[in-house]
Amino acid sequence: MPRYKLIIEYDGTPYVGWQRQDNGPSVQGAIEDAGRKLCGHDISVKGAGRTDTGVHAFGQVAHVDFEKPWPADTVRDALNAHLGKAGERIVILYASEVDASFDARFSALRRHYLYRIVNRRTPLALERNRALWVPKSLDADAMDAAAQTLVGRHDFTTFRSAQCQAKSPVRTLDRLDVRRKDELIEIHATAQSFLHNQIRSFAGTLRMVGEGAWAVGDVAAALAAADRSRCGPVAMPQGLYFVKVDYPEEDT
Repeated sequence: MPRYKLIIEYDGTPYVGWQRQDNGPSVQGAIEDAGRKLCGHDISVKGAGRTDTGVHAFGQVAHVDFEKPWPADTVRDALNAHLGKAGERIVILYASEVDASFDARFSALRRHYLYRIVNRRTPLALERNRALWVPKSLDADAMDAAAQTLVGRHDFTTFRSAQCQAKSPVRTLDRLDVRRKDELIEIHATAQSFLHNQIRSFAGTLRMVGEGAWAVGDVAAALAAADRSRCGPVAMPQGLYFVKVDYPEEDT
């Protein structure tokens, strides 16, 4: 069966998340419905990572198998046509045929995420459901200094959801940078894999530092405690974006 790699952009606002669920529409389910209309048989779309309700994507990656080969552009265009007709807020940016050994999840080397904060006095109009609004002035330099204490290989128990199903809380965080451009503050995170709610937990904790409620050392102490109760408030999902996934060169 030919396998296709999909790069997907979506507005997560109307969905219960990436994963197909019984309690509402999902991104995975919408793409599978579109694929069924294209090929006439049930398909299973496997993503590089799950995103929660309200989380967006610039470059989610998935793979799908069809019973017969299609030109890659046809796969992209037909899926987009069916998604558009259904009123979905999902677009297939690229489709390419890949080797059957490619797995969107298990072949991934690194995943990149972005958390966006709009830091201004006035509420959001165009950015509503696209970013976290923080009216109190934030010190982005202090946030970045605190973020660097989290980079590296650590037990991230403090910064994962109590419902996280990962077998181990130990992860290697390759990058966690905080950058300001005018009223926009961006938190960039890179790792091979993340724990459930890990980035949103980082964002909420770093906000406390930016507001002056926490010092840089408080973040390091919270990490060392390996205690979920030491985490700052978990930031809302609407500011989080799945940016891209890195794969070995031979898989791309």
